[in-house]
Order: sequence, then C-alpha cells, then structure tokens
Amino acid sequence: MHKLTAEQPGELRIISKKYYGRWLSALLVGLVLLAVGHSVINNPRFEWSVIAHSFTETSILQGVWMTLQLTAISVVLGFAGGTLLALMRLSSNPVLVAVSWGYTWFFRGVPMLVQLFLWYNIAALYPKISLSLPWIGDLWSASANSLISPFSAAVIALVMHQSAYAAEIVRAGIQSVSQGQLEAARALGYRRGQIFRYTVLPQAMRAILPPAGNEVIGQLKTTAVVSVISLQDVLYSAQIIYQRTYEVIPLLLVATLWYLLMTSVLSIGQYYVERYFGRGTVRQEKREWIKRKALALAVNHQRVSNG
Repeated sequence: MHKLTAEQPGELRIISKKYYGRWLSALLVGLVLLAVGHSVINNPRFEWSVIAHSFTETSILQGVWMTLQLTAISVVLGFAGGTLLALMRLSSNPVLVAVSWGYTWFFRGVPMLVQLFLWYNIAALYPKISLSLPWIGDLWSASANSLISPFSAAVIALVMHQSAYAAEIVRAGIQSVSQGQLEAARALGYRRGQIFRYTVLPQAMRAILPPAGNEVIGQLKTTAVVSVISLQDVLYSAQIIYQRTYEVIPLLLVATLWYLLMTSVLSIGQYYVERYFGRGTVRQEKREWIKRKALALAVNHQRVSNG
C-alpha cells in the first residue's frame, strides 16, 4: 500500500495561526481588571461591611418588592396596550392609524420624568373626576387627590410610556412576517384571528423578543424615577437610610447591586424565552454547521487520497 511521507507534496500539514496581538490585548485587559478589582476591594471608603449589613434591611427589601411590582404591572399592561396600538397602526382605518401614530409620537417625545410629574399633579387640571351622562348627570365622582396616589401616578406614567415603545416593537415584529405566509394561511381557510394566532404571532415573536427583553430591563431601571415623588422603591429606600446615617456611597452601592441582580435574572429569563421561540432556527443552524464541517473533512480527506 502506498504510504505518504513527510517529503511527499500531497501530505497536508495543519499549522495553527499565531495570534500574538490577541494574547497581548487579553493580558493588558486582565491587568487593568486586576488593578481595578484590587482597588475596589481594598479601598476602605467603600465600607463593604455596611453594604453587607444594609443589603437585606427590611426597608431595602420593601423597595425591591415595589420595584418589581411597578415593573411587572407596567410591562404587562404596557405591552397589552402596545399590541393594541400596533394593530391600530396596521389597520386600514385612517382614524385608528392617526390616533396610534399620535399617541406614539407624544409619549415617546415627552421624557418619563415629565410624564410622572404631570400625572402626579393631575389634580391641578382636574380637581374632580366624574362619570356622567347627558340628561342624567353624574353617575360617579371623586376627588382627583384621593384617586391619584404616588403609586397610581407612577403606574399610569410607566404604562403610558411603555405602551408607546411596545407598540413600535410589536409593529416591527408583525411586519417581519412575509406576505407569503399570510397568503398560505388564507389558502388553508384560516380566519383572521386564526392567522394572527397560529401564523403571525409565532413567527413575529422571534423578532419581538430581543428588543422586548431589552425594553423590560430598561423599564425596571426606569422605575427609579418614582423616587422623586417619594414612592419607596429601591433607590428611595436607600436614600431614606443614608439621609439618616450619612453613608451615601455604601447605600447607593446597595441599590446598584440590587439593580444588577434583578436585571441579571431578567437577562437569564430572556435568554431561555428567546431560545424556546427560536428553537427551529437553532436546530437549522446546527444542521448547517454539521454539514459545513462534514464537507470540509471530506475535502481534506480527498486531497490526502489524491496526493
């Protein structure tokens, strides 16, 4: 049997490429991170003992719970409203399109903090909120000050703000579904509701989820603005403590660590949700990767055999 030797030109020899710049940059970044970590750990002004003690204080935990409540309520109601606005924007009714566009234009253009102050001081515009019918009179009425508490003002502002951004995310996801898919569903006899549920929504979710996940994380951080109306979220809880103890930096770091923890949990959840809805795409990518590797091995084997 013919054997390939080192002198034969047909023999393949794989030589790995040397990435000296890559290793040098990694070394430099590692040294910088080591220096920063050493400084943070050994700087007594960080007061890590105070951070450890305050991390699970009752008021801080209550603030965490308030932050999670505001995030959950605003995200659920915001995306529900955003879906409705997206469907209005995609409808053939010009009035619905105009209303949806105007809502999105206004609430995306006004800063969240301004919206929060407007809702918190709505009693200055409408001291009394009532429900009335012509020729009958008031069916129900109440003072705006009694209805608009700091919590309800925060919820209204966050939901209205979130709906505007969610509308654009959902609209872009729906428009990412090709027209051919809709025509195929109609050809199978699907009704409009069935087309949206079984054809549009599963495919649109792959385009909706990445920006929606980022929007949820952003909304959690946006809830920090409610501290300006004395609503006890994580930041306001930390402020209450350091106004009493004057330990400003340690308490701000406690709030920072809690925000990092909550956003990390949301990021993990986003990863698994995206993986679930994109499972068909992932399998296809794995099959393509296996095919490419098999083809490369076959080509190399053929070159060696022909050498």
